[in-house]
Amino acid sequence: MTEQPRIRVLVIDDSAFSRRTIIRMLETSPLVRVIDVARDGEDALRKTFELKPDLITLDLEMPRMDGFTFLRLVMSRQPTPVMVISGRSGEQELFKALDLGAVDFIAKPTARATPELESIQAELIRKVHAIREL
Repeated sequence: MTEQPRIRVLVIDDSAFSRRTIIRMLETSPLVRVIDVARDGEDALRKTFELKPDLITLDLEMPRMDGFTFLRLVMSRQPTPVMVISGRSGEQELFKALDLGAVDFIAKPTARATPELESIQAELIRKVHAIREL
């Protein structure tokens, strides 16, 4: 029986706390390997094309290029599964992200309640593991 390769994930978020928390959550799974991080949309685009991750976690509000623009460009040039993890959890943002090609959406708490981000760990891991089915 051969071991499946781990899911290679690029984490994109301008918040250092959120990046560290998302990485810590993802790395609890032996099936996941975080290959890099990006702090803004332009850096994220470059790293996506260079590293060709299996999955991207994406914040929608970032400097230099927002998540919607990033999604549009990635899906037109190098379609990659993208899971949005964002404080912008309104229905309009959710549907726009899904329309642009995101495979899923997890709402993270607002900046004032950022420590609650850890409460999404089980949901995040379950959804990342489901990426293998795509």
